[in-house]
Amino acid sequence: MRKSFYILFATLLSMTALFAQKKATVKQGNKLFQSKSYISAAQVYEQLKPTKEILQNLGDCYYYNFQMDNAVKAYGQLFFSFKDSIKKDVYFRYANALKGTKDYEKGDAVMTEYLGFEQNTPKFIKNVTRNSPNSYELVMMSKNKTNGDFGISFYGDKVAFASLRNAEGKAYSWNERPYLDLFSASVNENGQLINVQPFPEEINTKNHESSAVFTKDGRTMYFNRTGEQKKIGEERFATVKIFKAEFKDGKWTNVTMLPFSSDEYSVEHPALSKDEKQLYFASDMQGTIGSMDIFVVDINEDGTYSQPRNLGETINTIHREQFPFIADDGSLYFASDGHQGMGNLDVFISYKLGEKEFDKPLNLGSTINSEMDDFNLILDYNTGKGYFSSNRTGDDNLYTVTMVENKLLFLVEGEVKDKKTSELLPGATVKLYNQNGDLLEEVVVGKDGSFSFNTEPNKIYKIMAFKDFYIPAEATFDTGKDGKVYIDLEMKVESYYDAEDIINKQADGTVLIELENIYFDLDKWDIKPQAASVLDVLVSLLKKYPYMEIEIGAHTDSRASELYNLRLSNRRAASALEYLVKNGIDRKRLRSKGYGESKPLIICPKGDCTESEHATNRRCNFMIIK
Repeated sequence: MRKSFYILFATLLSMTALFAQKKATVKQGNKLFQSKSYISAAQVYEQLKPTKEILQNLGDCYYYNFQMDNAVKAYGQLFFSFKDSIKKDVYFRYANALKGTKDYEKGDAVMTEYLGFEQNTPKFIKNVTRNSPNSYELVMMSKNKTNGDFGISFYGDKVAFASLRNAEGKAYSWNERPYLDLFSASVNENGQLINVQPFPEEINTKNHESSAVFTKDGRTMYFNRTGEQKKIGEERFATVKIFKAEFKDGKWTNVTMLPFSSDEYSVEHPALSKDEKQLYFASDMQGTIGSMDIFVVDINEDGTYSQPRNLGETINTIHREQFPFIADDGSLYFASDGHQGMGNLDVFISYKLGEKEFDKPLNLGSTINSEMDDFNLILDYNTGKGYFSSNRTGDDNLYTVTMVENKLLFLVEGEVKDKKTSELLPGATVKLYNQNGDLLEEVVVGKDGSFSFNTEPNKIYKIMAFKDFYIPAEATFDTGKDGKVYIDLEMKVESYYDAEDIINKQADGTVLIELENIYFDLDKWDIKPQAASVLDVLVSLLKKYPYMEIEIGAHTDSRASELYNLRLSNRRAASALEYLVKNGIDRKRLRSKGYGESKPLIICPKGDCTESEHATNRRCNFMIIK
């Protein structure tokens, strides 16, 4: 069941029968759509020519009833034909519909257009799941997946929840299913609901009842009920209100509406603070930032209430924030589709900072959130147990939740990028070292440029990224006193040719260190003073970059035989290598090769070179190989 009906309840019966004998028309479809009879409206729209209005309304009908495959089909046709004139809020619904079918690539593309900045949901899911303080093990609480159970709360040693189990009640036109009632139940050792009982008629009426919350002594109950119908224009609707009931002499009595409820807006999902001095709720009252915001009122000692206070932009967005719950430590759990998530409603936690302030919300990750609506998480920190609601199976269902320590928090991961261009660098090698400098693990990153390592608590690590022709990057981190850390490293490595003017990348991809030419006397290979001064520059460069490896290539002129020149060039290259080793460069970083006369810089006509041209061809090149 789409949770949006908590914003506005339409209490008309389905109008399908009225039009059953008539040919479908746009007017009929729109009348059903305006009355929130979305299932019936969709049946009419499906028979009509797909105009812009019909496609948008049809997509909305399916979206509001969480039929995401059908919503994607309608919205997709709408965007294909009319994208240039579509309102931005439709982008938001289309993106979430795509995410609801796990098409994150298209969903992110549409959401990126809506938000104006890039979205990457798969990466976000991976990150927040590892960054969540806990993982969550889930067990569905009922074997019947179509009961429409949700809105669970602690009720002494039992639970209370809303459900569509009252199959004898009249149908609700939004989705043509029964009206909601409140039920109580026990939970067995397997996390299943047993001994399910409806609340008495003092609580359950002909309208919707849901989202009950109780004081610790079980004598006061706050819950939702739809109010009386009201007509605005052609539309009849009823807002959602919060009622209070008292348990006296074995029954619920004194059922009264709270004073901040209204016929003009809805107040939903009551939640008590642990000292029972504050009541939190969701509402679309005046002063909301988005479609639904979370508010709080103080419960005064005389039973009156303060004016509602909006929790502000840290918690609330321009979209939906609903189903608040206050944990034992004062943390706020709530559901939102406005904060970045996995699609549709996700569960978030916001830690309390002061008397009235909450920290930036944290998504609880993929062990509890899905691409569908996930909401109404309640937890008992003493037992590590709790419950929540989700429609990931197609209908609302309740789940038993067990919190476990998130072992993924010991991971470190990141990406390797070019420092200058910020482009990903697939093929880079990333190495993990312990505090003593011992190599623990290394990986070669794939096309996404990403890496990850398992780490341990209370340890210091160093991580290094290597790429041929790049200066290695490194970072040091520790896993903290609790061993709970998630580190997202962006290892930006700089190429040698960006870092040094004397290093240049050639058209053929080779990277050369461009130094003055080293000249050798005819038939000689010893290092002359001029050559030594050039090689000293190379020594300094190799000491500056201790991971650089080079090839020394020696060339001769064309006087003498090819075999003689090849032997001579090998001796000259080896002589330059030995000079570098003698001056402190590790032999493992060096390679020498003689090319003889095979690669002259100057090709003389008929092989008749001048003495100057022969000297130019007698040279050494220094090529970076790693």
